[in-house]
Amino acid sequence: MSDRSFLMWPFFTDAHRKFAADLAAWIESQGDALKGDERDADGTCKGLVRKLGDAGWLKHSVPNADRPMDVRSLCLMREHLAYQSSLADFSFAMQGLGSGPISLFGTGEQRNGYLPAVAKGEKIAAFALSEKVAGSDVASITTTAEARGDSYILDGEKSWISNGGIADFYCVFARTGEAPGAKGLSAFIVDAATPGFSVSERIDIVAPHPLGTLRFESCKVPKANLIGAPGQGFKIAMATLDVFRATVAAAALGFARRALDEALRHSSQRRLFGAPLFDLQMMQAYLAEMALDVDASALLVYRAAWAKDSGKDRVTREAAMAKLYATDHAQQVIDKAVQIFGGLGVVSGVPVEKLYREIRALRIYEGASEVQ
Repeated sequence: MSDRSFLMWPFFTDAHRKFAADLAAWIESQGDALKGDERDADGTCKGLVRKLGDAGWLKHSVPNADRPMDVRSLCLMREHLAYQSSLADFSFAMQGLGSGPISLFGTGEQRNGYLPAVAKGEKIAAFALSEKVAGSDVASITTTAEARGDSYILDGEKSWISNGGIADFYCVFARTGEAPGAKGLSAFIVDAATPGFSVSERIDIVAPHPLGTLRFESCKVPKANLIGAPGQGFKIAMATLDVFRATVAAAALGFARRALDEALRHSSQRRLFGAPLFDLQMMQAYLAEMALDVDASALLVYRAAWAKDSGKDRVTREAAMAKLYATDHAQQVIDKAVQIFGGLGVVSGVPVEKLYREIRALRIYEGASEVQ
């Protein structure tokens, strides 16, 4: 990315600056290898998870005793990856979000059983919260988990689940009934090979990535797979999203930076009425507004990440502001970039056309803009 001056902001330490430099150098060394093939999103994401694991980057998505979770590093990772490849960003992000409940609330046995494999790219994780009638309204979850002896029996469906169909395990939220509404939910680890579990539907969206509907039919899960205590599911889900919601904003920021750079390059090369497109006052106004939105988004993203890393228990307010502003304004930045490109901007495969499709879902998942 052309502008790296933001790394000198006081939100970052020298360790973060080195991390960003090392990451940028690695991404450049990969060339087109991180872009993958949209026509085979499953295969591409599996390969990218392995590549990120082999290179040691996935370890930043899962903390351990020697390496606490650092949200600024997560955001830097997502911003840089999203700038280059939406599927690389997705593959990294879902390893963190999918295993986040275990990282934050799991037992020692659960952490040891899943997190090392996630960090190496040997197991793919998924976060299964949403349902067709319970997306933004988490308290309306209808999937049930009934305690029977030393197990829980899960019944119901989850939908819009990223990595649905390729994940090795799912962190699933279900109603255990300790209290009405949000207070009666619990979280479970469900391995993909568990009898009674299936992926009943694959969902195609405008920017392809692995997405599916999960079905649980008398799915028997050991009580040892309960994350935290019964009735803590809502707390676990919200705490996980508190950490990773700011990283969604960081991905949107990466998309916006790429759109701005593409627009600057194109407007300086494209000639109109005998002069570069860049010389037109309207183009300069567009580019100025885009640069403003990028910097404002970055300030909100890295404030939220810094607040969490500085020890603030909950950053719901800061993360919500970052996600709302960065995703909504990335859409505006990318739309302006498409306009600057003119007819070329809607040609399939052109970077700004891909960005136009990729940004749209970020204003919905992990909390729609209206909820923020």
